[in-house]
Amino acid sequence: MIAFVRGEVAAVTLTSAVLEVGGVGLELMCTPGTLATLRVGREARLPTSMVVREDSLTVFGFLDEDEKQVFEIAQTASGVGPKVAQAIVAVMSPDDVRRAIAAEDVKALTRVPGIGQKGAQRIILELKDRIGPPTGGAHAVAAPHAGEPWRAQVQQGLVGLGWSAKESEKAVDAVADQAGDAPDVGALLRAALRTLSRA
Repeated sequence: MIAFVRGEVAAVTLTSAVLEVGGVGLELMCTPGTLATLRVGREARLPTSMVVREDSLTVFGFLDEDEKQVFEIAQTASGVGPKVAQAIVAVMSPDDVRRAIAAEDVKALTRVPGIGQKGAQRIILELKDRIGPPTGGAHAVAAPHAGEPWRAQVQQGLVGLGWSAKESEKAVDAVADQAGDAPDVGALLRAALRTLSRA
């Protein structure tokens, strides 16, 4: 349907971005890692996947084609809808998902909000032959600016995924030492989610 969207970023919220395409503002639901790479007023090109329901039409935007592919394949597992599929690509890189499924790593998949032990086992069983081996592609995207803005982005991402502001702040503090000179918001978000899943 809509394979990708290219246009000027008109707005970025906690869970979505609005891209202006031919005078129309198109809202794309995105993971915090993807949103962290967007800047209002700059042009962006995002691969997209459209989910049509009886009462809604939702367009999801992704960092790259690999993330989009994993999102779409994840939904072919029974019990996995677009929300859970998006949570999977928010918490894990595409290759992390492939590795977890290949290694039958139930624990890795249960770190994703909305996936329990049984759900993880079902995903492994149903996707093992479909998802393919890790591609070895680098998936880390550094946020364009160094400094502290990453903290707010990671915290907003965690709140958007359903954690409380207090839990999110704690998790951000726990991963602050991993930020370095060029904080990778996606990687820091995944690390923060791991600390929350252990808590």
